Amino acid sequence: MLVKRKTAFFSRFYLFEIILGLWITIRKFFSRKVTIQYPEQRRRYSERFRGQHYIKATNGVENCTACMLCPTVCPSECIHIEAGERPDKEKYPVKFEIDILRCCFCGMCEEACPKDAIKLSTIYEMSSARRPVYDKAFLLEQRGNK
Repeated sequence: MLVKRKTAFFSRFYLFEIILGLWITIRKFFSRKVTIQYPEQRRRYSERFRGQHYIKATNGVENCTACMLCPTVCPSECIHIEAGERPDKEKYPVKFEIDILRCCFCGMCEEACPKDAIKLSTIYEMSSARRPVYDKAFLLEQRGNK
């Protein structure tokens, strides 16, 4: 009966929770700091990190054959492709756009591509003052910034 009264007293005023919170704060206060100075120091991510999209090209021609697998597989429906045909009867994307605000960076477009054309780089600095919709010219330009 006496034990129940003590626990009821402590639980009424949340003393145990307050002491536990203070103990965690004091313990973290004296531990090693993990802050980095952002512009000068950059954080290293693994190679599996999925960042900015780009389209691979060989000999100045994109590898994409406009097979429409990436927009079909994309769960957020952020990829839009319009196909065209070259004089040698090969399909190519006339318009290739990715709406980055809708993209969830799942990497399914990269996995579905049979020609290994669309890739996700390790670039994570993608802030913009406008609504970013990456078009084909921008995606081809980014291939050197892997």
